[in-house]
Amino acid sequence: MTQQGYVAYLSGKWIPRSELKVDVSDRGFRVGDTVFDVTRTFNGKSFMLKEHVDRLYRSMKYARIDVGMSAQEMTDVTEDALKRNQHMLKQAGDFFIWHAITRGPGRWAHSAGPATVIIEVGTNPWAWFADFYKPGAHAVIARTRSYSPQMVDPKIKHHSRMNFNLAELEAGDIDPKGWPVLTDTSGNLTEGVGYNLFLVSNGVIRTPGDSDILQGVSRMAVFKVAKQLGLTVSEEALQPYDLYTADEAFFSSTPFSVLPVTKVDKRAIGDGKPGPITQQLLAAWSEQVGVDIVDQAERFVKQHRTDATFGR
Repeated sequence: MTQQGYVAYLSGKWIPRSELKVDVSDRGFRVGDTVFDVTRTFNGKSFMLKEHVDRLYRSMKYARIDVGMSAQEMTDVTEDALKRNQHMLKQAGDFFIWHAITRGPGRWAHSAGPATVIIEVGTNPWAWFADFYKPGAHAVIARTRSYSPQMVDPKIKHHSRMNFNLAELEAGDIDPKGWPVLTDTSGNLTEGVGYNLFLVSNGVIRTPGDSDILQGVSRMAVFKVAKQLGLTVSEEALQPYDLYTADEAFFSSTPFSVLPVTKVDKRAIGDGKPGPITQQLLAAWSEQVGVDIVDQAERFVKQHRTDATFGR
């Protein structure tokens, strides 16, 4: 994906995206001392930006990082970033918005600073997921565990994610296009590497509780859409058995909203095709945002591949 033409925000300054850099002495680079959040647009307009910014500020409060900006000021600057990049919308299809807040330079966390604030606008990463709406993704239950909440609270969206990297490698050992799913120390399913997990059994949508997972904004959106459709959602402890024997499954995440999952560990889920409730959720979400989510992803990933401007 080319970033030529995009404008980014870096600690009070607007700069070309191609010049966006963090000093090697910054703790975000040195020790992963960063909290972040990712939002996207539909038709160029931010979607659930308030919820994403609110979560970002909860992460900052927990991590004790002060950027000297209110949540409203962060929101206003973010909307300004979208306006400054509107000339890229036709080429992009839709944007992702990446907020990254580091503690800044310093040997000790308690005396480091000032914080670094990054707001990046770029092309939604179509190539990550566009090919999986129709056949469904292949989930792989990784050996690597989620961090215990006794170590790092999973509600913080942070960059200290070596376990995610290892889980991706493990999934790649099974299937080069595999999507890892992690478990907690008791063997209960938790989440993926940037997406939440849902399964459907006997018409009920089931998902892990939030004690060991990130409270996904798209996960919240699934709850709302399901309620509007009259569907039941249950938060509960789930084991691999539940996923193996589910009627259908899907992931939720900001870039793709809802993505069908049709295999786990090389075993078919249900009849091995995207399930009707998953499709119903996707259709309802598309209607609400005024974008055919699947069609858009398929069109723009094809366009970007043709233009040779996009790559994972």
